[in-house]
Amino acid sequence: MSVPPATPNAPTADHALGQRVLREHVASVYSTYSASTLTHMAFVVVFGAIIYSQLRDPSLLFWLAGLLMADIYVFFTPRWTPSRPVRESAYWARKISRVVTLVSMVTAVVPWLIVPHNNLPMTSLLMAVIVGSCARAAQSLWPLKPALFGYTMPMSLGMITALAWQGDGLHLFLAAAGAAYLLLTLHAGIGQHKLLTESLMLRFENEALAARLGEQIAATERASEEKTRFLGTASHDLRQPLHAIALFGAALENELRDRPEGRNAERLMRAVNALGASLDTMLDVSRLDAGVITPTPQPVQLDALFLPLNHTFSARAEQKELQLRVRASGLWVHSDPQLLHRMLSNLMDNALKYTMRGGVTVTARERGESVWIEVRDTGIGIAPEQSGRIFEEFYQINNPGRDRSRGLGIGLSIVQRLSRLLGHPVQMHSRPGRGTHFRVVVPVAGAPERAPAGLLPASLAGGSAADERRVPMLALPGRVLLLDDELEIREAMMGLLRSHSIEAHAVANEAAAHAALRHAAREGRPFDLLMCDYRLADGVDGLDAGLRLSQVDGAAMPLLLITGETSPDRLQRVRESQVPVLFKPVAADQLLQAMAELTGAR
Repeated sequence: MSVPPATPNAPTADHALGQRVLREHVASVYSTYSASTLTHMAFVVVFGAIIYSQLRDPSLLFWLAGLLMADIYVFFTPRWTPSRPVRESAYWARKISRVVTLVSMVTAVVPWLIVPHNNLPMTSLLMAVIVGSCARAAQSLWPLKPALFGYTMPMSLGMITALAWQGDGLHLFLAAAGAAYLLLTLHAGIGQHKLLTESLMLRFENEALAARLGEQIAATERASEEKTRFLGTASHDLRQPLHAIALFGAALENELRDRPEGRNAERLMRAVNALGASLDTMLDVSRLDAGVITPTPQPVQLDALFLPLNHTFSARAEQKELQLRVRASGLWVHSDPQLLHRMLSNLMDNALKYTMRGGVTVTARERGESVWIEVRDTGIGIAPEQSGRIFEEFYQINNPGRDRSRGLGIGLSIVQRLSRLLGHPVQMHSRPGRGTHFRVVVPVAGAPERAPAGLLPASLAGGSAADERRVPMLALPGRVLLLDDELEIREAMMGLLRSHSIEAHAVANEAAAHAALRHAAREGRPFDLLMCDYRLADGVDGLDAGLRLSQVDGAAMPLLLITGETSPDRLQRVRESQVPVLFKPVAADQLLQAMAELTGAR
């Protein structure tokens, strides 16, 4: 065994590895223990009978008896089994080496009993038997060098010395041949032992590396899960007070609209909306990962899609003194208009963000069965070593200080997720200092004879502020019941709704909501809408509570769910329930629009 025993200063890992390798060597040698011993006993009897019948030397009988007794001892002595502990491997390696050395030493006597008879056929038979035995034993004893040496050397040296003792040329030649064979056998055995040991060490090292890799992967997965839980909790906890601020701010803005102080309220709401947009960007990632966004592919006119994009980014390009060219193409593609709009919007936003001079160009060209939509810029470009990371969350080029004006670094991550969702491959080519161009490959579609209704949602059509101000003119509900365990949110929501002449009643738990519904029914003034937070106090599920309350007395009251949750599992559950949902912080116009739609649908 070439692996050295561990010393007090040797690394524990190396000692453990050496013990495992030694155990495998011992197991290999002992695997043929019983069969080899029985075969050797049978061969000794047959060979001894043949030699004795030819030479009639009584001393051969004593040798035969001694060798059989040695074999019987070997067969019945305690042996290694797989149940033996690893720490005993060295003991069993020494024992098997002593045992085979004993058998070899007893065998080494026989050449001195046969060679002096000058019987060349018997001498040749003896040499053939010893050489064959050494060759067979050497293969099975390669794993343990002491056993290899202990078995081959005594019997071989006994034969070599007995031949050389005769002194004539023929016997000297046979002795030299035997010595050469012994050296070659030992040299080959040492080489095979080294290869076997190295292969076992490599195998165990690979197993250890695989185990450590598995542990690291498991640790990484746990860290990722913990990060997801932390971000989900942090996002929810941030959204709660921000939602209250947005509601208070909207009510304040509505009250101060025609007063000088209204400008401060508008500035406050712009800051709140900017923070809400950042949180919504992270929410988009969670929604995409949760699979709660389902594309609705349809024929989309690219020019109708490009127009709102041009309106959205032209002012920003002018502010940075950049040229923005969004070229009409007359092409139609097959895609989801909202999700494709989001992909292109993120790409254009990214292009303008990293372009300091020159401009950004958006074009569309037909290529066979596909349309290449390309967003080109003359910005800073992307180095080859960074090209693989630009689609990672929160990764930004040349922004170590996390400048807030350059966003969160999630835009291209969303583009990649939307690319997989829609089946629109995204290709990127860039030269540092010369610019970048992204290509979105979209299936081509023929122009329909009649454009489908609602080709672009109002949210993509670039509605003006005046359009948003018309939301309160819609048919809003007269009475609303709010279920939310946060006092600040209840007060903020009450203030906002009352500023729009909506009678609102807010409660903190399901029991109070149930009592309010019964009281309203007795008065003959039922609520027109139930608004419910998803996460209530004491772990109560707001979705389940809302569904139960909406069916009190079979009234089937409309339910609007409001949540700050970003957990993929919970988002998927909300989607499956088909209950309308708004995500905190909710803009006042968006809230009023949803309330009007539910009231109108009723």
